[in-house]
Amino acid sequence: MESGKVLHVEAFESFVALALEAEDFVVSEAVKYPVKLQTKRVSHPEYQTHWYEVDLVGARADRLVLASVKSFFGSAGVRGDEVKGNSKKASGNAKFQLLNRPEVRDPVLAGLASRFGYSTNQVELRLYVGSWANSQSGADEKLAREWCAEQQVGSGPIQVFDLNDVVPVALQLAKSKTYRNNPALVAIKVLGAAGALAGN
Repeated sequence: MESGKVLHVEAFESFVALALEAEDFVVSEAVKYPVKLQTKRVSHPEYQTHWYEVDLVGARADRLVLASVKSFFGSAGVRGDEVKGNSKKASGNAKFQLLNRPEVRDPVLAGLASRFGYSTNQVELRLYVGSWANSQSGADEKLAREWCAEQQVGSGPIQVFDLNDVVPVALQLAKSKTYRNNPALVAIKVLGAAGALAGN
């Protein structure tokens, strides 16, 4: 992974990348890893290889972060039962396979740890959320956070972050006069110049 390279990521991922860089991680855009899974064929064992994507990867000397980034702006938001993998909608559960399917999660974590030269206990799995479902009641956020805290993956529980964690970091970084070609920083600077940010 190269420091200073321009990442080709979606909008919310650019905010997350800034937050990771603020923790001294060198950040890479999406990385895919192959996992061989048994099919549902009952007549005889059959396997197929599927490629699973980690949205962002952050690396520093002591730690490797695998980040699943779900913005869900303009939608119902991240649902707790889908994060856990027990929603009645299989398509919803599938959005969080990196978190809720150990047969996917474990080989991806171990494989990327090996690829980048880390032990599995140096790898941290994170979920970054742009919008929570039922945000007024906080029920889905609570459900997802409690479940993630119970998981033991790599170095420990799945860590959960949201807008309240990443936006203040981006706002602070945007105060710097040094130009950085990051979409989130540029957007903040443009809004600031236009007087469209709170406090301007």
